[in-house]
Amino acid sequence: MPIERLASNENEVIQLPDGLLGFERVKNYVLLTRPEEEPFMWLQMVGEAKHAFLVVPPHYVLADYRPDLSDLDVAFLDLNDPSEAFVLNIVTLLGKGQATVNLKGPIVINRRTLIGKQVIPVNAAEYAIRHPLPSS
Repeated sequence: MPIERLASNENEVIQLPDGLLGFERVKNYVLLTRPEEEPFMWLQMVGEAKHAFLVVPPHYVLADYRPDLSDLDVAFLDLNDPSEAFVLNIVTLLGKGQATVNLKGPIVINRRTLIGKQVIPVNAAEYAIRHPLPSS
């Protein structure tokens, strides 16, 4: 099954005005995909080719993942409809073939504007910060 795409052009810049946790100064990213790495993608810092986050769409990890965004986050992202939200979760590689996914701090990107934000969902208590990545 092909992965869901955010943008048709890998040169389209995703702006994260607040940055990511620990990387608040970095505001611009590109999403890189490779068919042989699906469903994983790379959220790469613009101007820093050696710095990227491994990300995955959450439905590959947890089929019923439904982060509930606050009204402030919805307004910040200018989301008019839930279908405009493109959600990614950061993967942490632990070694020895083990990895976890951060479900408490998803990155939500407006498909229309390419403005994104790492959010803490209202229902974050339902999810783990180190959810085991299923092996398949």
